[in-house]
Amino acid sequence: MNAYQKTIGRAVTLSGVGVHGGAPASARLLPADADTGILFQRSDIKDSVPVRAHVSQIGATDLCTSLGAREARIDTVEHLMATITALGIDNLVVEIEGPEVPILDGTSARFIEAVDSVGVVTQDAKRRFIRVLKTVRVEAGNSWGEFRPYDGTRFEVEIDFECPLIGRQKFAHDVDEETFRKELSTARTFGFMKDVERLWAAGLALGASLDNSLVIGDDNSIVNADGLRFKDEFVRHKTLDAVGDLALAGLPFIGCFSSYRGGHRLNSEAVKALLSDETAFEIIEA
Repeated sequence: MNAYQKTIGRAVTLSGVGVHGGAPASARLLPADADTGILFQRSDIKDSVPVRAHVSQIGATDLCTSLGAREARIDTVEHLMATITALGIDNLVVEIEGPEVPILDGTSARFIEAVDSVGVVTQDAKRRFIRVLKTVRVEAGNSWGEFRPYDGTRFEVEIDFECPLIGRQKFAHDVDEETFRKELSTARTFGFMKDVERLWAAGLALGASLDNSLVIGDDNSIVNADGLRFKDEFVRHKTLDAVGDLALAGLPFIGCFSSYRGGHRLNSEAVKALLSDETAFEIIEA
């Protein structure tokens, strides 16, 4: 556990397209002072107000996690947020040009490469953590998510799809920087070919391609020529998403998060439920 806060060594920019709108998008990551937290700001909108990366600022959770509202909304923050929290970065300003964080290759790998290229700087301020004190559970139909006390940071994510290629998969592991880099960071966003026309008609997935998504064909086979990176790549990506969504608690957490058939909305509702119960957690300093 890192005892002191961190930021990045210097600014770095990543460019690509938004996975949903399909428009050009860029993210410029800038160092920030201790106790700043993670701030997002639309650089393409004059006088836009920075938005704190916090569950209270979530604007939507349909197919991705969004921060802010209306014309200044920023979509698809989860892969970047997963990288930020997994690499132990506490303070950062993220300038976004366009309505979405670029999807890049559909994983956290290129965000990690960007951070590695500029380095991480330790700051003269202690880190703080959310320590889970009791079980907090949310349910939605046959899906559920819960926090419970645990001496570490652990994710137990289970998915269950009718598609036989996916079926029922579970990832259960303590997640630190090393685990995230090796086991989660390269797991790709995935989707079904049968859903493409419906999503396009709704103005979604316009930037999706085989370069940034793992695609399951109508015959339940992998369309991508390189196949699966892990036999359980699907649940690994769902875990990557959960790492990013739970980072919107505002501080790293000490506890175990478990979910069954979860997603962005359920992840955010679990965080809200935890933070709304003052007896369920405490803030501690490293």
